Amino acid sequence: MNLNEAIKNRHSVRQFTDQPLEETAVATLQKETERINKESGLHIQLITNEPDAFNAGAPSYGNFQGCRNYFSMIGPKGKDEEIGYYGEQLVLLAQTLGINSCWVAMTYKKGKSHGEIAPGEKRYVVIALGYGKTYGTTHKMKSLSDISDYKAGDPDWYKAGLEAALLAPTAINQQKFMITRNGDKVSAKTAGLGFYTKMDLGIIKYHFELGSSRGRDVWM
Repeated sequence: MNLNEAIKNRHSVRQFTDQPLEETAVATLQKETERINKESGLHIQLITNEPDAFNAGAPSYGNFQGCRNYFSMIGPKGKDEEIGYYGEQLVLLAQTLGINSCWVAMTYKKGKSHGEIAPGEKRYVVIALGYGKTYGTTHKMKSLSDISDYKAGDPDWYKAGLEAALLAPTAINQQKFMITRNGDKVSAKTAGLGFYTKMDLGIIKYHFELGSSRGRDVWM
């Protein structure tokens, strides 16, 4: 599975089996986490075999079951968009490795979750990881016209990027963003108020880059 296939196949999963993450997959995720932290200045940490944050021993906690692995999304304050952008890189990489995931802002035990937080940093969210009991389900999506200035005759790369952006996970499925094109360049911004919209914007941008095959140079 490549990253564009991962975009189409990845859905939020909240119930996991007891199977530990494969050692080779953990090594791959850890290596990518270190690369991302070096590039971005974030302090993301991969936590494995830790049952307390999601109360993994209980039948259900916040609709989660059996979650013992997660990314603790830590970084300097004011880096919401970067957390979304780089966190989704890890989410999609995990999907290519057969590992399911879910972005989690509220329904975990913040006081029990692990991860070193240095002065000037904060934990934004966590990303639950594991082998899902199901593969999740597709979320309801807006239309291209709802989230962009797309019109008939626009370049195929633009449409492909928008379609990938619509598949991006957003907080409570808000999809509060707007993407516009000016020639070969594109801009993206939040559209209205909502929970975690800046973080969502980072996720959306990464999806657009992959779907359009234009990379980071596409942005105005």
